[in-house]
Amino acid sequence: MERPGAVRKLAVILAADVVGYSRMMQEDDQATLRALTAARALFTEYVSGRGGRIVNAPGDSILAEFPASLNAVECAVAIQKAVAERNADLPEPRRMRFRIGVNQGDVLVDEAGLYGDGVNIAARLESLAAAGRICVSRAVRDRVEGRPGLEFEDMGGKQVKNIAQPVHVYGIRTEGDAPGTALAMPSPPSVAVLPFVNMSRDEENEYFADGLSEELMNVLAKI
Repeated sequence: MERPGAVRKLAVILAADVVGYSRMMQEDDQATLRALTAARALFTEYVSGRGGRIVNAPGDSILAEFPASLNAVECAVAIQKAVAERNADLPEPRRMRFRIGVNQGDVLVDEAGLYGDGVNIAARLESLAAAGRICVSRAVRDRVEGRPGLEFEDMGGKQVKNIAQPVHVYGIRTEGDAPGTALAMPSPPSVAVLPFVNMSRDEENEYFADGLSEELMNVLAKI
């Protein structure tokens, strides 16, 4: 059911939130609030600088709207880089990291905010991202693929809460990422069993290690 006075349109939505926010507040609420305030100012600067607008910022979450996928992705990458640079001089427990999700889809807009699956999917993508990382939908990936400095990791189709159809998710690896970090999770997940090594000096126990490997593979194959 549509909201009275709402206008339907195609939009690019960026959703972000802080990783471990509750723990940080419990440990030092004043320092966490100062860091969050500074981070919100950073988001406002980068979002407006790429033609977007902050729609809402409840608690530790931030919701922004952009006119194009490239604007949103460039903004997300720049924010994660800036946040990482700020974190470099902080002790590990005080580092404020964000998860970011970006989606392009239909939304309903009124004076109070944005609504609809386009917004919900962006929020679900954000929840799938690792700390300091970005996840995007196929619609966004298709519009920015091939841009310098962007490498996509296919995370496969994900069934997410309150969305009928699976959402195809892509992680973004930027130029600053270390090689081999945040590899995509296979969909569905898989398990590899390596040979067990006989650590004893008794060579007659070799069959023990081989038998354990075979039995474990047999059990896993039945699940």
